[in-house]
Amino acid sequence: MSTAVDRARGALYGLAIGDALGMPTQLMSHEEVTACFGVIDGFREPPADHLIAAGLSAGSITDDTEQALLLADTLLAGGGQIDSEDLARRLLNWAERARERGSLDLLGPSSSAAVAALVSGGPLDEVGRFGATNGAAMRIAPVGLIISTGDLDALVDLVVEASRVTHHTGIAIAGAAAVAAAVSAGIGGATVAEATTLGIRAAELGQRRGQWVAGAAVARRIAWAIGLVDARHHDRSVRDIVELVGTSLATQESVPAAFGVLALHPADPWQACLTAASLGGDSDTIAAMAGAIAGACHGMDAWPLETVQTVREINHLDLEIIAEKLLALRSGS
Repeated sequence: MSTAVDRARGALYGLAIGDALGMPTQLMSHEEVTACFGVIDGFREPPADHLIAAGLSAGSITDDTEQALLLADTLLAGGGQIDSEDLARRLLNWAERARERGSLDLLGPSSSAAVAALVSGGPLDEVGRFGATNGAAMRIAPVGLIISTGDLDALVDLVVEASRVTHHTGIAIAGAAAVAAAVSAGIGGATVAEATTLGIRAAELGQRRGQWVAGAAVARRIAWAIGLVDARHHDRSVRDIVELVGTSLATQESVPAAFGVLALHPADPWQACLTAASLGGDSDTIAAMAGAIAGACHGMDAWPLETVQTVREINHLDLEIIAEKLLALRSGS
């Protein structure tokens, strides 16, 4: 039986591993992924003409993991709470450093618009009020380490604060709440199915928060997505995720897609991340979210040792210490 510390480490490494697996396939169609890579069975280098990932080494993380670690730093600096101005400053600094190193994998549309507004002196309470894409969900995993699903309302409150600067809409908060609650449930010992149930409940709470924007209910789409998949018909299930659920950066597509992949591979986190990476679209984010939840539910043993070593060495990561520090602040049990 894995410990909470082991599961917290598993969540952060799952996030990074999923992110790195999806790095070379992001922005490609599912058919293009198959034509270019065949079956995804491990870390791959991106095509030389990839729009944003060209030149990255196999096993490289993207903005998903980098922003999750940025949020973790904010949480640690605040003793488990989030100072919106501090988070905004960290996002601004991160975006500037990414530009300086020539990265093309910059802020998504919602975060980019929010950062631009902040640079122009826009008030913090206004800049994120229309962000409905998945940037809040992709970086939210550290919140799942900080607070237990024993107090789901408090968890959603913290998700709101983590989302306020860039994604203060009901859809974005719902997606982020689902991922945070599922990660938190896993760290508490839940199975993938149990974590998914709590994720749906948190999404229902989160959808009522923030600015209303038009869009499908995230909680209902997660439930629908997991109902579509059937492990006896893997290829058909993957096609349904791609063609019906969707793999775009819209929260109401990518978050349900991540839960759909987990439902397809509830006992095999590594295969869940490989399948997520094969989807194309926003595959790095989908695989990162699936990896974080699966790692939380299964612990570090979920991940082949060589994959952990690769993401650790390629990206100079020390996620064990961060996981332990976040878990030390955990509340709501």
